[in-house]
Amino acid sequence: MNRSRTRARAAFRGFLAACLLAVTAGACTDERPETLVVLGPWTGDEGEAFEAMLNKLDDGTGATYTYQGTRSLRETLVAQLEADAPPDVAILNSVGELTEYARAGRLKPLTATAAARAYPPWAPPLSVDGTRRTYWVPLKVDLKSLVWSKAGKGDRAADPKWCVALASQATSGWPGTDWVEDILLHRAGPAVYTEWATGRLSWRDPRVRDAWTTWAALLGKRSKASVDQSLTMSYVGTSDPAAKGAGAPRGLLDSMTPRCTHEHQSAFIRYVYARDRVRVDPAAGFLRGRSAHDGAYEVAGDMAAVFSDNPAARTLVERLSGSTARTLWRSEAKKELRPLFPDAADPQPTDPTGRRLAEILTREADTLCFDASDVMAPGMRDAFHRAVLRYFRDPKGARLDELLEQLDAVREDAAPDTATGRLPASGVCAPPG
Repeated sequence: MNRSRTRARAAFRGFLAACLLAVTAGACTDERPETLVVLGPWTGDEGEAFEAMLNKLDDGTGATYTYQGTRSLRETLVAQLEADAPPDVAILNSVGELTEYARAGRLKPLTATAAARAYPPWAPPLSVDGTRRTYWVPLKVDLKSLVWSKAGKGDRAADPKWCVALASQATSGWPGTDWVEDILLHRAGPAVYTEWATGRLSWRDPRVRDAWTTWAALLGKRSKASVDQSLTMSYVGTSDPAAKGAGAPRGLLDSMTPRCTHEHQSAFIRYVYARDRVRVDPAAGFLRGRSAHDGAYEVAGDMAAVFSDNPAARTLVERLSGSTARTLWRSEAKKELRPLFPDAADPQPTDPTGRRLAEILTREADTLCFDASDVMAPGMRDAFHRAVLRYFRDPKGARLDELLEQLDAVREDAAPDTATGRLPASGVCAPPG
């Protein structure tokens, strides 16, 4: 028995010695490669393509990545932050939300390499506690200020019969805010648009009011049944019974009764019409704007920001915004879902409509202005959504004055809290690239 104990002690000492000799190589430890959590807005085919790209984005360190996709992004992120369990990286489309998180100390500044890819107007530097830094970078972007119609039926000289659908679950109303924003941009210009988006211009300003009344005039008189249909129908239309995928949307051009001819919608909608011959035109020709502003386009984006103290999260954002990730992402996505990226040198969609949109976005546009409601603080944005729904139901002048007064009260209440962290005027509109 004594000899057995002696042999056991010797074996244990040998094991310890071996561990000491091998510690620098990582032996004798139960450490596993860390897993970084990425929270984002994409589900379905879009989410699968992004996740497939993440799985192939091997940095040689053994780190792995987990993607959590949700349509309730803000609610999910708020819950995680309240539980003190934030994701390492979150991908948001609201500059207003990102600004609030940066001011609250929730975001970590990006690396210099990632910051160099934070092209305006998607990711302007922000002054927090007296220091100017970059806190987010665009991963994919979107071109707005577009009008869609069936090929052969999109003559600008014709009188458009506008498709309008405003339902979008918790964010219902945003297709209407896009209309108001786009009209203001093309009738009043980027400077006025910027002042309004950043809370420096009253909602009761005549130019802002004019954007609302112009929208109502463009849509024309609508029956109660038509109004109810627009308020309850999803912005992607009804399900296509001929599609292979269950519940696949068929777009507003094929969903509304009576049939409409033109749809004001951003570039992402091209996936809905992938099997159709569609025509896409700049919205400027339809909005009764000034020719001096024809080269202005509203844009949106999905930006990555770091919420954890883990340095690897900053490295991941740097890699996600690089050419390798973008090339992988495009290769994993279906043709009609291939992302638009902010630089002309980035890999872009290859389908004809996607190529045309990328050309406008990266080369032809004179000015790109970030979606105004996404620039606004979340409370202001949500009030804007609700006001659009109420105005669409009852577009009378007295109702509009009431709504604009209420929106201005929200703006004034938020002003003391947002002034120090407000985006600079130069951070909303910028030339391409």
